[in-house]
Parts: sequence; C-alpha cells; structure tokens
Amino acid sequence: MRVVAGKAGGIRLSAPKGVDIRPTSDRVKEAVFNSLHSRSAIEGAEVLDLFAGTGSLGIEALSRGAKKATFVDESSESLELVKENLKKAGFEKNSEIIKGDSLDWLQKSSKSADLVLLDPPYGFENWAELLDTLLQKRPGIAVIESNREIDPGPKWHVDSIRQYGSSVVVVIDPK
Repeated sequence: MRVVAGKAGGIRLSAPKGVDIRPTSDRVKEAVFNSLHSRSAIEGAEVLDLFAGTGSLGIEALSRGAKKATFVDESSESLELVKENLKKAGFEKNSEIIKGDSLDWLQKSSKSADLVLLDPPYGFENWAELLDTLLQKRPGIAVIESNREIDPGPKWHVDSIRQYGSSVVVVIDPK
C-alpha cells in the first residue's frame, strides 16, 4: 500500500498485520482521487476520514493538496497506523486524530468538511443514520466505499457508482 500521487506520492504506508483492517487498494484509491480531482474537490479541502483504518484515504487527500484531514477510528491499532503513516508522509501538522466511534463522534461534533471519506468495515449496517447525521453537517462531497452498492437516500445526489473488484465506490453530494 502506498500514497498514489501528490507531494507524498510513492511513499509506502504501513499496513495491518491481521484482517481486522481492510486498507483501500492503490488501484481503488487512484481511481477515486482522480475522479475527485476532476471535480476540484481536493485542493484546499477540509477532509474527514471516518473509520480511518490506516489513514490511507485521508493521507492521499493531503498528498493531493487538501488543507487538513481529521481521522476518526475507535481502534487503537488503527490510530497507531494512522500516526505512523502521517509521520512517514510528513503530514502530522495538517492532521487531527480522534479515538472514538465514527458515528457517535459525528453526532456530537460541530466539525464540517468539504470532503468526507467513509470506508467502514464491510459488515457496517447503519448507513441511513450515518448519512442522515452527515447531511446535517453540510458536507461538500462524500465518498462511500463498501462491498455492495449503498443507497444514500433521497436527500443525496449520487454522482457516480463504480465497482473495483469486491469494492463498490459511491460518490455523493447533498441535494
């Protein structure tokens, strides 16, 4: 797993040893961020990386010109990987790391974001509540990665749906 492009392009990121964390593949990351770049959604953006895992999505955004990224995950192991990977990529100063359940944190937070990256464990089922809560924060664009197509509901505009192997990526924005 590596940073695909930008200032930190080519840097190898640390990956988990077990199967509890499922990092986004470089192929998927490259496709998603090329698509976001074509929408001018990255440069100068405030990014929220929920269910951060290794932090590779938020770090990719920083590498491609995002101003700041906030990483939220409830796993101590994940957050250690995020810290290690931010240090490798040189983005510690542009980042905030928060330990907690992503949905609970989002419900309590007043933070808004231009770009929200959602890559929960494939077994995650609480999409309706997550997306309704996120909508209240008035995000710019949200990217969903799952093992199936997620219907964001009537208050979201689906910009694109792409499948990459077992990953389905849905790009949405508020209507």
